[in-house]
Amino acid sequence: MSAITREEASSDRRSRAMREQSRSVIADSIVHTTWKTCQLQQQLKPRIYGKHISIPCPAPVPNNLSHRSRQQVLVILSSLVLTFTGCGLNFAFGVYQSLYETLSGPFADASPASIDLIGTLAVSLMTIGAPFASAWTKTYSPRSVTLFGGLLFAVANIAASFGQQLWHFVLTQGLLLGCATCLTYIPAVTVAPGWFDGRRGLAMGVILSGTGLGGVVWAPLLRYLNATIGFRNTLRVTGVASFILISASALILKWEPSAALQHAREAPRARRRGPNLPRANWTIVRSRAFAAHACGAILQAAAYYTPVYFFSSYARTLGYSDTAGANFIALSNACNFAGKIGLGYLADRYGRLNALVLTTLLSAVATLTLWLPSSAPLGAEARQGLFITYTCLYGVTASAYVSLFPTALAEQFGIQHFASINGLLYMIRGIGTLVGTPVAGALIRGQSATAMGAVVSFEKTILMVGVLLVGATLAVGWARAENVVQTGWKWKA
Repeated sequence: MSAITREEASSDRRSRAMREQSRSVIADSIVHTTWKTCQLQQQLKPRIYGKHISIPCPAPVPNNLSHRSRQQVLVILSSLVLTFTGCGLNFAFGVYQSLYETLSGPFADASPASIDLIGTLAVSLMTIGAPFASAWTKTYSPRSVTLFGGLLFAVANIAASFGQQLWHFVLTQGLLLGCATCLTYIPAVTVAPGWFDGRRGLAMGVILSGTGLGGVVWAPLLRYLNATIGFRNTLRVTGVASFILISASALILKWEPSAALQHAREAPRARRRGPNLPRANWTIVRSRAFAAHACGAILQAAAYYTPVYFFSSYARTLGYSDTAGANFIALSNACNFAGKIGLGYLADRYGRLNALVLTTLLSAVATLTLWLPSSAPLGAEARQGLFITYTCLYGVTASAYVSLFPTALAEQFGIQHFASINGLLYMIRGIGTLVGTPVAGALIRGQSATAMGAVVSFEKTILMVGVLLVGATLAVGWARAENVVQTGWKWKA
């Protein structure tokens, strides 16, 4: 029986590869034919109508598979740098938070929850603005939107370096930086899935591993720069560096040929309407499968960032130094990086929806069986061991949801409908982040730390994260069940 299963899996992989090659040949042929037709029309229209009428024509693409393969690699590299820069800097905000809590001046008498609002705004707006960013990416091209995001990224960081009051940082390092990250992150995750079929899970795993890699690199670098040149100069340096990295990546990012042709036809009408929201596919939005993914998205997002943001603070309650506590963020990001790639590869082999259910379940189990017991009155070594294990396991499993989410949507609703629904679902995730993280911080600050030591003050927050992840697991399981109703039972889905 296992031999038959392996043979079926191998046959399925070969079929996916053949479909991807066929799509490549057909898409490139369509673009070539359309380009030649447009050129002919541009020559004939002045003779027919007596005046020149501009017709948007896609650029010709060499009709061979090697060009497509090269472009796939370039899209992966471009999107990887975008997530490394934008998301990586956002996920390293814990370095700034720890520093701001010790500074006077703009942060005098500011509570940790008030400072945490800066990072929460940046991360939540990264996806709340997804419907706008997705629509503009289709109307004005990924390159234009991402270049503007890079410029805004630089403006936000440099403006924050001159802040004199807390609200200045909330406006610049929170609000503006969140919008800038949205304009760089959403084009990457919207454009990239269309370039892949059989290896979509692995491709998105590599691309979104940039968030973890960015956290590993940026966190110690920011800590070093803050200590040597001060946080204001650090903000200026990262503003310039991020602009260079994002702009270089934007020049490479572009739509898959068949998608480019479709958007070229729609762009003139969309520009006349103005920069409005995309028209969602309401047939899909009203479906039970969409409702399941929406529930899973908001519950998982409400829980996901809380451990990441408070790893350093919680580690200090276990007896670790400030430096060692900050290293837990780097450890989590390193596991994040490896997990997204490894689980993306496995998702292609055993099913993307299956992988989404399994990783969400494991993150919930880890929270309730490792992090929660580490807050109990056990020995110091036992609590530390539980927490180290949890940091690694959570970094692998919870972060994998982020990379598997777009591939699962494309799998369940079809790549042709992906761009019309991903913006709405990413916005829902952003709302979950905006609500969940501040509530978790309030639960930490609102408890007494005198009953059984400072560790106890995290107990309600840990329970909240665990319950949210259990709810997200049930919602993703519901989406998997809807897939069975739609297509029948298959082990790989």
